[in-house]
Amino acid sequence: MTEFIFGYTDETLSEKEGTAMKNAAVLALEKEGFLFDCEISVVITDSEGIREINKEYRGIDKPTDVLSFPQYEFVSPTVFVDDLEDEPKPIILGDIVIAKDVMVRQAEEIGHSFEDELSYLTVHSVLHLLGYDHMDEQDKKIMREREKIIVGEL
Repeated sequence: MTEFIFGYTDETLSEKEGTAMKNAAVLALEKEGFLFDCEISVVITDSEGIREINKEYRGIDKPTDVLSFPQYEFVSPTVFVDDLEDEPKPIILGDIVIAKDVMVRQAEEIGHSFEDELSYLTVHSVLHLLGYDHMDEQDKKIMREREKIIVGEL
């Protein structure tokens, strides 16, 4: 079972939105073959809150839509350095921080519903928690393909 620990600063999610987020995360985990019980911490904030976090942890002094903080190191996507069989359960997979106002603006610009954009960002973040990245073009191509497949099934 995947458990979410929600935290809020200036923004909140409705029960329906939280359910959409959970469903997207569970599907992403299943599609990537991650079958362990896990916990994912989620913070919903605003553009100023995420800007501060982005500055502190990434040295980038600007807001973004979402940040992901994996708990584990990876050899490659979904291949963990540590043997997760030996980890206490549920496995604490990592943290996701979402700027709700940035997400709302993006959804409007793209023409997505709020829930669709939330689901996409959740899938994107869970893939980061599983070791995917998009720092170079090849990795970006792989990650985008995985996102497309998973989001297509929501």
